[in-house]
Amino acid sequence: MQSHHYISSAILDLETIEDIMVNKKKLALSEEAESNIQKSRKYLNKKITESDTPVYGINTGFGALCNVKISPGKLTELQENLVKSHACGTGDKVNKEIIKLMLLLKIQSLSYGNSGIALETVLRLIDFYNLDILPLVYEQGSLGASGDLAPLAHLALPLIGEGEVYFEDEVISGEELLKRQDWDALKLQSKEGLALLNGTQFMSAHAVYALIKSYKLSYLADLIGSVSIDAFDCNLSPFDELVHLARPHRGQIKTAERMRRFLEDSQIAKSEKENVQDPYSFRCIPQVHGASKDTLSFVRKTIKTEINSVTDNPNIFIEEDKIISGGNFHGQPLALAVDYLAIALAELANISERRTYQLVSGLRGLPAFLVENPGLNSGFMIPQYTAASIVSQNKQLAVPASVDSIVSSNGQEDHVSMGANGATKLLKVVENLNSVLAIELFNASQAMHFREPAKTSVMLSEVLGEFREVVPILHNDVTMAPHIQAAKTYLNNFSFKENIFD
Repeated sequence: MQSHHYISSAILDLETIEDIMVNKKKLALSEEAESNIQKSRKYLNKKITESDTPVYGINTGFGALCNVKISPGKLTELQENLVKSHACGTGDKVNKEIIKLMLLLKIQSLSYGNSGIALETVLRLIDFYNLDILPLVYEQGSLGASGDLAPLAHLALPLIGEGEVYFEDEVISGEELLKRQDWDALKLQSKEGLALLNGTQFMSAHAVYALIKSYKLSYLADLIGSVSIDAFDCNLSPFDELVHLARPHRGQIKTAERMRRFLEDSQIAKSEKENVQDPYSFRCIPQVHGASKDTLSFVRKTIKTEINSVTDNPNIFIEEDKIISGGNFHGQPLALAVDYLAIALAELANISERRTYQLVSGLRGLPAFLVENPGLNSGFMIPQYTAASIVSQNKQLAVPASVDSIVSSNGQEDHVSMGANGATKLLKVVENLNSVLAIELFNASQAMHFREPAKTSVMLSEVLGEFREVVPILHNDVTMAPHIQAAKTYLNNFSFKENIFD
């Protein structure tokens, strides 16, 4: 296995990113990327030398100050002032995995040769990535319009010896980092500060992180739903391929196929049923889970396009001899995508909680609240309350951020995407879905205990065997919170034996 990933024009996708992160690959520039960066910088230097024409962000002020021309001797000060003045983040600190993704995606975007960045600057960002030097970035501050200005300013601060970084299990200042590494602070050249700050890497890093987790949780929702189907003694006829070919949404077909496979040798599933129909939370799993899968596919396509794009401003086009100030930093595609993903994940949690509710309701031969002595014991009464509370919070979090906008920069930036707010609240929905699915599996495992000696499928039996090693069958009331936490950890550490990105 290669120890390095080479930044190039090759398409970056979810599988590649997960491979880079999981296998802790180092980054390096391909010859192609290095050449693109150098040509772009050389072209920009030539244009500045040959012309006094104001070009936004290169020899002018920023935002509403775009008409203020800056003298050549002040261009480094201009770029460094930009980075410092825009570092206005607040709130919770962004987790380290997402910061590392921000570095990766920023390096990728700068590598195409449309940004005018200096090679030295990109190589320093690669050093940060490879040495696990992770700038402190805060969740709040981006409008998702001129890119993610505030969080990307915090990402850039240590390049000039400012800000703070995580390094070797401690937080140190940018100045201290330079001393320890025996580095000089970078002197940002014309446009470099703008290239570093304009861009959607805060939003897109959150989206990539959430999307990878979402594919895993989508698979787990099908798996856990299959356990619940046998635990509730459900019919398999609603999963017949004929039903889904008659309404051929791809996600629906995929879900039904997956669940037939999970349950194919289940004795419980094949047994004769007294119940003619099952509640929608079981019967309509292919339709509901499938719709969320189709949403994941749409979001994945959007994110894939975004992370393989140039999102700073202005853009340099050497062959056409143009420097164009446009709007590729605007986060609207991402804002809509992360809102849509949050809604889709909230629905997976919603239907999961309904299955948990059915399992504890004393139906289909199961004892009330899945306990041997109900009354003396409350059993699984309150874990369902917890799931219901989380599902309700998800409904609040799934209210779209992208329908909002607010005027900024003295009216220059008069429409903003709010994609950063959508991206940060998406992470909470992802975590909440994990919790709700963990509670469902906790309940389904307990319910399956009351179906014994009847057997579920070999695959689901193996899953239940692993799960019960960390979350046992309960015979009397115990403190439930540690078991719910253990169930969440089990899902977080679940070992996938097939490609979940199909």
